Amino acid sequence: MMAKFNNVINSSRPVLVDFYADWCGPCKQMPAILKQVKDELKEQVRIIKVDVDRNPLIATKYQIRSIPTLMLFKEGELIWTGMGVRSANEIKRLVKQQIAST
Repeated sequence: MMAKFNNVINSSRPVLVDFYADWCGPCKQMPAILKQVKDELKEQVRIIKVDVDRNPLIATKYQIRSIPTLMLFKEGELIWTGMGVRSANEIKRLVKQQIAST
């Protein structure tokens, strides 16, 4: 899974990673928020979900201590981290800044 994850985040297109767990209450709010982001930005961003219980190596590597945690990567580089539930507008603004900087 780690190799696949690294392959995905090395994309030239921004990749937003949602670290979550099935038992996490606040995590259940994120799919609707991320859908709004995807609906507006479409193919400009890739959004993936990583279950911290099923992928402990990835969670450990990125020091996930609180969920939900969002991380934005571009060409393999971590460019933003946000813990807790974030608004769709905040996420869209951050992703758009990365798209504009290319």
